[in-house]
Parts: sequence; C-alpha cells; structure tokens
Amino acid sequence: MSLGMIATLVYGVLAIVGGIVGYKKAQSKISLMAGVSSGILLLAAAFGQAQGWGWALIFALVISVVLVLAFVGRYVKTRKFMPSGLMVILGIVAIAVMVYQIIGGLNTGLMV
Repeated sequence: MSLGMIATLVYGVLAIVGGIVGYKKAQSKISLMAGVSSGILLLAAAFGQAQGWGWALIFALVISVVLVLAFVGRYVKTRKFMPSGLMVILGIVAIAVMVYQIIGGLNTGLMV
C-alpha cells in the first residue's frame, strides 16, 4: 500500500465523517452530501490505486485540491479552525504526499 493510497483513504474517510458530523451538528444537508460524495470519490480513487490504475492518483489529487479550496473559502468566511482549518491542513498534507508519489512515479516510469 503506497503513501498516496493511504493519504487518499484517510482524507476520504475524514471527508465522510466530517459530512456526517456537519449534518448532525447543524442539520446541514449540503455538508452531508458534499462530505459523503467527495469521500466516496476519494475511496474509489484509493481502490483504483490498489488496482494499479495510474489515473486514480491524479483523480484523488484533483478531488483533494477542490476540497482544500472549498475549506479555505469556508475558513476565510468563518475564521473557525474546526473543521475547516483542520481539513485544509490535512488536505495539504495529502496533496503533498500525492504530488510526491506522482513525481516519483514520473521519474521511475511508474505511477502506482
């Protein structure tokens, strides 16, 4: 299991949990739909990485970038660290791991 796959799995699970918690705390259906759908997409990308599909890591990277941008916007608006700030930090870590793996894969001719 690669670091990129682990980062994708962790960020996907956190997105799902965050969406559920957002719904429970604020009755936010948008948080629920966005968190669960983006989390499922990230879990699907992790599955694709496990299957050796080279595009799956790029897919996970794109989803993660979109999530980080959304959470940055929310953080700027609310100035609350939880959950936005935490998800920005975790998202940046996940993106860094994914980019590192992509660059390493390009250098070796493998992107798994």
